[in-house]
Amino acid sequence: MILAVDVGNTQTVLGLFEGEQLDGHWRVATDATLTADELRVKIGGLLALDGLGWSDIERIVLSSVVPTLTGHYEEMTIRATGAAAMVVGPGLKTGMPILYDNPHEVGADRIVNGIAAFEAYGGPVIVIDFGTATTLDVIDAAGAYLGGAIAPGVETSAEALFSRAARLAKVDLEAPSKVIGTNTRASVQAGLMLGEAAMVDGLVRRAWAELGGECTVVATGGLAERMSPLCDTIEHVAPDLTLRGLIIIYGRNLQRA
Repeated sequence: MILAVDVGNTQTVLGLFEGEQLDGHWRVATDATLTADELRVKIGGLLALDGLGWSDIERIVLSSVVPTLTGHYEEMTIRATGAAAMVVGPGLKTGMPILYDNPHEVGADRIVNGIAAFEAYGGPVIVIDFGTATTLDVIDAAGAYLGGAIAPGVETSAEALFSRAARLAKVDLEAPSKVIGTNTRASVQAGLMLGEAAMVDGLVRRAWAELGGECTVVATGGLAERMSPLCDTIEHVAPDLTLRGLIIIYGRNLQRA
């Protein structure tokens, strides 16, 4: 089996693949202090939940936006599987031209999402990833990564608001029934949830204008299923988009590996 791992700033998502079939997945908090040995024990515990062990894992394909953890995962992979991790980055074939001013600045997760979205929906396609940051990424009709936008995620905005406004208490990230809140809780929820949705729709419509027409919009990330119903422009929700992008990249590099 192939273990796909996407290490984000806040959460890490892991998926087990048998061929192209996703047989199991987990979402855990990212802890940048974990050593390679601790990662091996932690992931081994997740595998055990499904009656599996490290002996069932043939290879690991990894995308990471946390540099300190990238090396620890690579070290862990060698110890646990005896084979080097396939890490998304320079030197790994993705099959997607990156038309950024500096391609090395693009986060691995954004490239992986774009590959999976283009494979599933064709192009042009826009990916909205609701994570620590809310990102918008645009793939053109030929499958090239054009660029996008980065904004604070819902939870990031909420943490900043509550830490700076002494009289505002934390609220659940749930959408209110209307934008005109009649109490502080509903008003904060309207600003955070409906405000985020309005921002996403605004960015998408501006991207459409720059592209010269509307195109498919797909959402992913930890808050995608909660935020997407609030957005008028999002057509599809794909919680496993990044994992599926990783397994596509794995397949494209299998012969070389």
